[in-house]
Amino acid sequence: MVVKRFMFIRPGETDWNRLNRWQGQVEIPLNAHGIEQSKRLAQFMRPLGIQTLYSSNLRRASDTAKILASTLNTKPIYDQRLRERHMGEWQGLVLNEIKTWYPKKYKQLRARPFEYQIEGGESRRQVMARVQACFADILARGGGETIGIVSHTTAIMTILSVLTKNEDAFDMEFSNLSVTTVAQQASGEWEITQLNDVSHLDGMPTLTLGGSSEYDL
Repeated sequence: MVVKRFMFIRPGETDWNRLNRWQGQVEIPLNAHGIEQSKRLAQFMRPLGIQTLYSSNLRRASDTAKILASTLNTKPIYDQRLRERHMGEWQGLVLNEIKTWYPKKYKQLRARPFEYQIEGGESRRQVMARVQACFADILARGGGETIGIVSHTTAIMTILSVLTKNEDAFDMEFSNLSVTTVAQQASGEWEITQLNDVSHLDGMPTLTLGGSSEYDL
């Protein structure tokens, strides 16, 4: 069955989200609010016809995927290539700590945002390479007309930039438990039909990351 629609889901809230700490690949679980957000999204997604659900295997993503899968009557397929960028020596820090403790390295990162490799971690270009390889496998494998993918800000930006051929994807913002939908048009091109949709949360607070802010590393 040919895939016609992808739904990209950012994981629910964690305690580190509230503190603005860079989680990277640290195994932080959802907090109570993130669990409730995920339950709300699960009810919203029940009638949407998702046949296959992929997920990063990081704790906050897998927690989210398990809650969704229990409602969608499916089992998540975990792939470590969908993980967030490894932030190396900066994992667990807040932005002001990074700027204060690593001023030269932070300036280098801002000057070369795609190429700079954080010590002990990854460059954005390295993340893009593994995410693109993963997504090519997902696209080739199929698994239904509508596929859900629970992943992280950098990974979602990467896939959107590839699918829609739009470099502006790296300026987009994504909230916890947001859904961004990409559908294939009659022309064969992929188009974003919903961006950072949080209407299913029905007013429940959610935090946002990405876009042109300094928090988009």
